[in-house]
This record gives sequence, C-alpha cells and structure tokens, in this order.
Amino acid sequence: MTKTLPAVLATLLALSSVAAPAVAQQQSEPLDRIAAIVDENVILQSELQRAVNNIKGQYAGREAQLPPDSVLERQVLERLVLVKLQVARADGSGIHVSDEELNHAIGSIAQQNGTDIETLRQRLAQDGIGFSDFRNSVREEIITQRLRQSFAQSRISVSEGEIDAALAQQNAGGAQYHLAHILVALPEGASAEQIATGQSKVDGIKNLLDKGELDFGAAAVRYSDSPNALESGDLGWRSLDEIPSAFSNQIKNLKAGDIIGPIRGPSGFQLLKLVEVRDGNAGSGSGQQVTEYHARHILIRVTDQVSDAAAKAKIETLRAQIAGGADFQAVAKESSDDTNSRGQGGDLGWFPADAFGPDFGKQVESVSDGGVTSAFRTDAGWHIVQRVATRQTDVTDDNKRAQVREQIGRRKLDDEYNRFLQELRGEAYVSFRSGDRAEGTVDEPAKP
Repeated sequence: MTKTLPAVLATLLALSSVAAPAVAQQQSEPLDRIAAIVDENVILQSELQRAVNNIKGQYAGREAQLPPDSVLERQVLERLVLVKLQVARADGSGIHVSDEELNHAIGSIAQQNGTDIETLRQRLAQDGIGFSDFRNSVREEIITQRLRQSFAQSRISVSEGEIDAALAQQNAGGAQYHLAHILVALPEGASAEQIATGQSKVDGIKNLLDKGELDFGAAAVRYSDSPNALESGDLGWRSLDEIPSAFSNQIKNLKAGDIIGPIRGPSGFQLLKLVEVRDGNAGSGSGQQVTEYHARHILIRVTDQVSDAAAKAKIETLRAQIAGGADFQAVAKESSDDTNSRGQGGDLGWFPADAFGPDFGKQVESVSDGGVTSAFRTDAGWHIVQRVATRQTDVTDDNKRAQVREQIGRRKLDDEYNRFLQELRGEAYVSFRSGDRAEGTVDEPAKP
C-alpha cells in the first residue's frame, strides 16, 4: 500500500474537484438529513450527494451511460454502506489511521498535485468542499485499503505449484483478456425463491443486452451488485489463470465484444464481456539485470500515542547510538517497531530499490555498503537503514514468477473479498431514510 497510496489519494482529490460545481449548487439546500443508518453509524444526505456528484463528474461527457438519478443514488448509497461497514470492521480489528499519518497522506496528495496543504484547503473551499469532509474521505480510503491488505495477508496464499501451472499455460498461449462483468448477487444458502428472483433478474439483463437496448457498461452501473458496478463492471486485464474455470474455457473461443453467461458462481449469477485481447508475452524476450540491495532497518511508528516529533526524536537517538559504536542488529532487536524484521535484527534480505516504495529506495541508494542513512519518513513511520551489500541479478524468471503470483493472488483476493463484503452487508442492520427505499424499515441486503 505504501507504494500505491499517493496515486489512490490523488484520484480522490481529482474526483472531489470535478464534482465541485454540483456540490456548490447544493449548499443552499438542507443536506444534513440522514440518508441511511448502518449499524451504529449514519450516512448523511450531504455525504451521499457529494458521492453522487463525484460519480457524475467521472462520467462527464458520457452521461448516457448513467442510470436515472434514483438508481444511481441507490448504487452510490450501497457503496457508502460498504465503506461504513469496512471502516467499522477495521476499527474492531485494531486498524487505525493516526492524525499524523493522515496529515502525511494529505501532504502527499498536495505534493502530487503541485501544491501545499494550505493551498489545497483553499482550493477545496472554493469548490464548496469542507476540508474536514475531505480528511474523513481520505482516512476512510486508507483504512479500507489496510483492511483489504490485512485480509489478503491472513486468507490469501499462492502455492509454487499454482505458479508453475500458470507459467506453463502462459508459455503455451500467453493471451491476456480485458474483461467486464455484471453480478446478480445471491446470499449464502439462498432460498429457492431468492435463486429464482436472481435468475429472472439476470435473464432480464441479458435480454436487454441481446436486444441492444443497453450498453454493457451502463447495465453494470444500473444493475450489477458487484463493488465495481460504478466502474462499469471493469475487471481490467487478466491472464487465463486469473479467470474462474467456469468462464476460462469459453473465453478462449470468444471475440472482442462477445458476452457469456449467465453462469451461477459462489457469489451469484454473472455475465462476462470480453472487451479486447492482447499478447501477454509481448516484449518479454530478453533478460533483465537489476541492482539488488541487502539491508537492515529500524522503524519507529507514528501512532495516536507516539507523535511524529517523538518518533523522529527516538529514531535519531537510535542512529546516534549506532554512530557511537552500538551494533545495528542489536538496536533493531530491542527498539524497532517492525515486528516482521525485528527478530532478525531488522534484516530485510535482498530486494530491488523500489520494493518498499520510492522514498525508501532513494535512501538505500544514497549510502555505500556498510553505511547507515539519515532518519527519513515514510507512510509507515520514521526509519534508518543500514545497507549491507549490493549485487546485480538477472530477474527475468523471478519477475515472471512474481507477476504470476500477484495475478493469481489478485484473482483470489477479488473473489474472497467480494464474498467477505457480501457477508458484512448481509449481517448488517441497514435502514434507508433516502431514495426509493426510504421506508424506515430494515433492508434485506442480500436479497437480489
């Protein structure tokens, strides 16, 4: 997450900006009503309106792909419900974002947009967006990312055998497929009535697509129960080993634009569209030499109990001890907050410069073998790094295996995490107070 977080948060900033005129127009209206109750939390009408406007901003020039406002509001409200549930689950699991971490993340957003925090604050105010609302959105984005990361670490594993099989399949074919899907969700242990309702719904969607009355992306936005519905159901590029077996055998025989399904899967009924195909082996012929570093590090985290200034002072004290002759490994074992490497004296093994993010890589590159960096800050906290050794490595095969491992892991994570979100939603108390479901009664979220 450290490597990708600034880009994700920069996107948040962009979305807030494009929606600004619509938000500003709404300021004279009373937007502080409750749109939904989610367990012990609430979603305000103003929060829902901002999110709807953000989506409309993303579809500027493509408004015809969006459903009617009432349907769009329902989809967006469902997404906000899932965000609230994930944040609550993360809080119960001990996943938090301190004010120091949040300030650092917002600083990264400002920097990536060529400005500073104060200018960012002014820009948001001009666009009718409260800075506290923006901070909350950023905090929730970080928290949900960390929950997903924690979920992946605890439940997702990829065996060497799976990687070998996928590589063999790639060598035999090598095609990659750009896919999109529509999901009509079913709860676990669905009743015959729920299955019949889901079947009827997905058949109706397929009928609209077959008649050409609705574009696939527009149908996904309007009808899909998948978390990526508002992205037109886009699944991105996938190799054959990343596609569930129920679809993979059929995909090979399709041409761009073809749709298959509905097919019943663990999450419900799915329709899958092949957007385009490309050669996954293109440009992967020659070997690749990269510089790898063997290093140790000490981390002092910034938390609600440890301020940024206190963490910085502590890491600088530890560096002074090492400069004075203390053993780096011994100090790491005693003082580092990185539980993964502390037992090994902070040893990180061999890695390419960008393995832990650009800031970390620059520091490792800035010292000679045996040297210790100055204290520096990342999203994780304050570090010092001792560079042990350097080598040149041909990583062509390693890169292929790492890429395949990531692909398989991403496919498994997408499937498992979507089921996890369905479970969260099915167990939650959700009462809608806005839109076409505003009856003040408890929603039955898993019913298709």
